[in-house]
Amino acid sequence: MKLKSQSNSSPSFVVFFVLFFSFIALSEMSTLGGIRDSPAGSENSLETEALGRFAVDDHNQKQNGMLEFVRVVKAKEQVVSGTLHHLVVEAIDGGKKKLYEAKVWVKPWLNFKQVQEFKHAGDPETVSGTPSFTSSDLGVKQGGHATGWQDVHPHDPQVQDAANHAVKSLQQKSNSLFPYELQEVVHAKAEVMEEHAKFNMLLKLKRGDKEEKYKVEVHKNNEGAYNLNQMEVEH
Repeated sequence: MKLKSQSNSSPSFVVFFVLFFSFIALSEMSTLGGIRDSPAGSENSLETEALGRFAVDDHNQKQNGMLEFVRVVKAKEQVVSGTLHHLVVEAIDGGKKKLYEAKVWVKPWLNFKQVQEFKHAGDPETVSGTPSFTSSDLGVKQGGHATGWQDVHPHDPQVQDAANHAVKSLQQKSNSLFPYELQEVVHAKAEVMEEHAKFNMLLKLKRGDKEEKYKVEVHKNNEGAYNLNQMEVEH
């Protein structure tokens, strides 16, 4: 009597279960909703910043990298089983700022967080629609994440550049034989918009022996060009 040999099916079952659970994971990631912009200003929120840092740290661990997180430039989200966050992250690589696209999958009820993708997207100055600076760069968000007009230090390099542009523009419009000289930025506020930044400043100027104060508003676009938008003498 011949006995039928019983094949060992354990490897087959292991492969089956691996494929099965992989399918479940992919199903969970299937799109339940399209990609949409995150709420306005969310790229500056502590939660989004933490996701950006997590993505950079994850990349450094996996690739033995040395990227330094700077900020989250853009944030979008997609409803899956949880939320898939689509981020554009700015980080420093070898002393140079670069942009990276990251996808972070979050399921808060399971305390689950996983980086699905992380790739280089270009340099800030070459990527369309990317602000060349942020409120943080101007120092207007120190101690918080408020939006709108915020006080900024008069000696901030961005403020000084905007003030010098205002003086140059004023000089070009003036018929005076005496040039305007910037004595002091008395105070300054700044507001960073999606496509430009606005500087509202009170300038103390000198023209010959006469001192004058001007209220000015200067705009700076993503290409770095300044434009004197408003100007009036303070009496």
